[in-house]
Amino acid sequence: MDEQEPRIRPNGLPEDTRPFVAPCRHIEPLAPLRWLKKGWQDFRAAPVPSLVYGLVMVAMSYAITAATWWFGNMGLYLALISGFVFLGPILALNLYGISIQRQQNQTPTLGKSFRQVRSCIGDMLTFTVIMIVVFLVWARAANLIYIFYPVNEWHLENVLLFFGVGSSVGAMFCAIVFTASAFSLPMIMDRKTDMVTGVITSANAVLRNKLPLFIWACLIGLCLLVGLLTAYLGLAVLLPVLGYATWHGYRESIDATEWDARFELPPESSE
Repeated sequence: MDEQEPRIRPNGLPEDTRPFVAPCRHIEPLAPLRWLKKGWQDFRAAPVPSLVYGLVMVAMSYAITAATWWFGNMGLYLALISGFVFLGPILALNLYGISIQRQQNQTPTLGKSFRQVRSCIGDMLTFTVIMIVVFLVWARAANLIYIFYPVNEWHLENVLLFFGVGSSVGAMFCAIVFTASAFSLPMIMDRKTDMVTGVITSANAVLRNKLPLFIWACLIGLCLLVGLLTAYLGLAVLLPVLGYATWHGYRESIDATEWDARFELPPESSE
């Protein structure tokens, strides 16, 4: 009985020769500014689904704040807001779908993007479980910080100590999440690959391009700060722009051609 022939991919190589990690390209330090520009262009090209997504995120932010006000716990507020940031990459999957539709010269809609997200629901749920575990660990850490450094009396020394310790611990968690999620979920939406490969690819790209990705992380933090300072209203625009920019950052940074496209995209262009 003849042995089954190995499956041949479009690039002519057998499927079992596929690498474990997608190679990354060199990223210029100011490339994140170009990603933001392209994200803004995507927002202008699809304003209705982008604003609907953004307003839903604003409503969720208000719900988190209302819950915190009801329970009167600053530690809970910081934990929930941080958790919102942790889960942000997952919530941005629909935005990646809209970017894919634009590259296919389709009229972008959230309905189509939901159907696209369903095609990678398994890996998305795996990543969600991992992020929830990280979030729960951070929530416990935030509550412990609040217990050991209470700010009920709002003395300046206590407030500075609380936010200093909390920010340091939170930055550590955010760095881990950012490294794992910077490009992993866009890769999952783009290519027929698994979550482990996506996370390793993302971590490899971040570690090999520390300066530009640090700048990108700072830009994300700055946009979120602007959203907070505008009573969350700025997030209605900034979050969709960041989601689209992340997609363009992935397309410029990761060479994932060894994997079959999940959706039929045009060949990558050197933009």
